[in-house]
Amino acid sequence: MVKRRFFGGVILCFALTCAIAVEPPTTAIIGTPPQPGWSQLNPLQKNILAPLAKDWDKMENIRKKKWLGIADRYAGMTQTDQRRMQDRMREWADLTPEQRAKVRSTYKDFNQLPSEQRQVVKQKWDAYTNLPPDQQQRLRESGKSSKLLAPPTESASALDANAIAPPTTAEGPSSQPPATADITKR
Repeated sequence: MVKRRFFGGVILCFALTCAIAVEPPTTAIIGTPPQPGWSQLNPLQKNILAPLAKDWDKMENIRKKKWLGIADRYAGMTQTDQRRMQDRMREWADLTPEQRAKVRSTYKDFNQLPSEQRQVVKQKWDAYTNLPPDQQQRLRESGKSSKLLAPPTESASALDANAIAPPTTAEGPSSQPPATADITKR
């Protein structure tokens, strides 16, 4: 009887061990290695990333790594692109964490749209940015600017790209698409 229980226990342990060995591995979390703190950046990196100085040491490693990649590419940019990048960095640094999360979410949603819908949204953005600042402000205050830039739906929309005619001036577009769009994907 004792032998029977002993062998039964051994078989049970063996069966449990095999079941554990067969289970798929748990999801591995791939982390970004630690990135340098603000005091460890070289003077050129500090100069380029200056708008982010106050938030740098609180950033996640993945975000630091993306910004350092931007700093590495900075020297190869044209002066216009460098100026635009600095402006966008300042705008990004001025956003609250909640606003940044909303921008990231909007950018992610935008990138998941089919290419035709993305093109329509870009056309609407161009039409919006070609409006005089006072008309842009009126649209923002009325809440229609978000409807204007929303992706098109199946049903006909009262606000489409043709509803707003860009002003006829000698100047080109007044600005680029949303300033944080390029930043969030890095």
